[in-house]
Amino acid sequence: MLRLLPILMSAVITAAAASSAHAVALDPLTGQPYHIGEDVQPRANPIKREVVAFAGKYAPGTIVVSTAERRMYLVMEDGKALRYGVGVGRPGFEWGGSLNVTQKREWPDWRPPAEMLQRRPDLPRYMKGGPENPLGARALYLGSTLYRIHGSNEPETIGQAVSSGCIRMMNEDVVDLYERVKIGARVVVLR
Repeated sequence: MLRLLPILMSAVITAAAASSAHAVALDPLTGQPYHIGEDVQPRANPIKREVVAFAGKYAPGTIVVSTAERRMYLVMEDGKALRYGVGVGRPGFEWGGSLNVTQKREWPDWRPPAEMLQRRPDLPRYMKGGPENPLGARALYLGSTLYRIHGSNEPETIGQAVSSGCIRMMNEDVVDLYERVKIGARVVVLR
């Protein structure tokens, strides 16, 4: 009987998963929801956030994005910064400069801009905020531009040049940044 126990347990787990194909569970590594039966592999962050030494002339609270490194630094006191992995604009969509955070949104809705819809007419015209939304768990809007620092549930894009100019972060990282940054914070994007 003891030899049959692993086989019986496997059958019970398989049956439970099949009967709950539309159920939602939380990823144990990220805390993000996923649909059971569609994506049962935990999504680990490819680039861990960490406090690092930072030698720069930026005031604490400034966000510095190094597109070459594909890293973001939230400047702290005493020559330190909190470093995050990010996805940046792909070739032809790179940009640089200094802007300020003008808005912050939790689980933002997404309306692709007209320029994006011209390139990708297959995109929806509107998507309500939530786990499937490309803007992820949080968004920080930059100036009066179309650019944002936002979440992503696609860990494979972090550390890559893949976006249409926005700065992508893992959802757990953008939630952390969102809690630390105030509206008006300076964002410097270095090319």
